[in-house]
Amino acid sequence: MADTIKIAIAGPKTGPVTQYGDMQFTGARQAIKDINAKGGVDGKMLEAKEYDDAADARTAVAVANKVVNDGVKFVVGHIASSATQPPSDIYEDEGVIMITPGATSPEITARGYQLVFRTVGSDSEQGMVAGNYIADHVKPKTVAVLHDKQQYGEGLAASVQQTLERKGVKVAVFEGVEAGGRDFSSIIQKLQQNDVDFVYWGGYHPELGLILRQAQQRGLKARFMAGEACANDAISQIAQHASEGLLVTTPKAFDAAPENKAVVDAIAADGKDATGPYVLPAYSAIHLLAQAIKAAGSEDTDKVAKALHEGTFKTPIGTLSFDEKGDLKDFRFIVHEWHFGKQKTEIAAQ
Repeated sequence: MADTIKIAIAGPKTGPVTQYGDMQFTGARQAIKDINAKGGVDGKMLEAKEYDDAADARTAVAVANKVVNDGVKFVVGHIASSATQPPSDIYEDEGVIMITPGATSPEITARGYQLVFRTVGSDSEQGMVAGNYIADHVKPKTVAVLHDKQQYGEGLAASVQQTLERKGVKVAVFEGVEAGGRDFSSIIQKLQQNDVDFVYWGGYHPELGLILRQAQQRGLKARFMAGEACANDAISQIAQHASEGLLVTTPKAFDAAPENKAVVDAIAADGKDATGPYVLPAYSAIHLLAQAIKAAGSEDTDKVAKALHEGTFKTPIGTLSFDEKGDLKDFRFIVHEWHFGKQKTEIAAQ
């Protein structure tokens, strides 16, 4: 019998969204360190096996095959939705449990898989929160919804559009732009021609940062909103002052909870930042695996998955339980206003 329980941490260490991978690796590493300091799981130490998927679907499939070949039965990851769904097929087929702390596409858990879970809400929930806030509180005259033509961004954008239209708000422009693009003058011109005063962005921060900056330079008078993948300091670095006032939906600020102070302090002592939206969901994913292995009295993944589906688990992101799809019950997204050079502020819906 092996002396350790191997857990794969799979996410981007390279590529355009390494910030999200940094958050995931930071949280997962700290959880493994904390659990091992208390004697591990049933006397066995947890052992991290780290893999770089570059947030790329093809690379993620290669990573999944390597995880299987390495004999690892538990995965925390992946982060990007487009790099999570393809490997999840392999994990389900090969008897590997995957808990993603960041992939929010509803399609990932919509297929009836028993070994796939997530410690974050889905875009159907996030899109509904954003759409309701736009309709009920912003009340713009003309709305545009843009996306990056990728699984996460387009899915989130579609959820926002559907929510807005259910609320009687017409979306004047619904359009995709190229991920990795640098010049967004044509779409900004289209927004100006349509007198758009509010823009929802479905996608990641590199493109939105440039859109915000170029929109300001070209005199577009519109407010912007985006999902949790844009709620990091890189948006301010790219957009500078144009990021001021951006609305973002994010999970609750778990790092601010008093009961999480010891974890946050331990991460800070290691020179890392616990405030990113995926840090404590990744930390919690490791704890879920440890608690479920203990509850199952086994490392057999069918038994551990059954324990996850049936159990209730205390973690830094709350007391968690899963529905039959592997989604968290009662996960909430909160609307925040982003500030350049300052902490974002939570917006209380009136």
